[in-house]
Amino acid sequence: MKKIAVGSKNPIKIQAVRSAFEKVFGDCQVIGVSVSSSVSDMPLSFEEMVKGSKNRAKAAMKKIEADFGVGMEAGFEKEEIGTFLSGFVAITNKDNLWGYAQGGGLFMPEKIVKKVREKNQELGEIMDEIRGLKNTKQHDGCIGFFTNNLISRERSFESTVIYALSRFIKKEMY
Repeated sequence: MKKIAVGSKNPIKIQAVRSAFEKVFGDCQVIGVSVSSSVSDMPLSFEEMVKGSKNRAKAAMKKIEADFGVGMEAGFEKEEIGTFLSGFVAITNKDNLWGYAQGGGLFMPEKIVKKVREKNQELGEIMDEIRGLKNTKQHDGCIGFFTNNLISRERSFESTVIYALSRFIKKEMY
């Protein structure tokens, strides 16, 4: 049975990884571990999301001597037409092969982006404040809120993890 280390203790992220890996490899042991991304709590660029995801994947795999390490970061990408919330997934294995994927692309209200930047807080904290809830990021998150849960936060992460696993599914193509 493959042992998968997820660089997060967030139950939504852990379940998304479990679901994705089981679809690809069958039964797996998936363990969430607390590791540092070594980037901002709320990445404000694609580059930060990539770096943070890779750092989490490597650190998580090493921490529990797993077969695979998975790092996930969500963050903002500023474009000419506005700011988008997207996610990045980096997956590595014992052979130091890497799979990557970018997911999401939710167009964000500028008033929320501005609050995140001004308060230097994670989006989850701002969403908690706006919604009057606690720990949004471990439930429906921003994605679920803005899509009325037509796309759940877990499903969004799961799809992106599967995209990143394509590197391991179709090894011969890389």
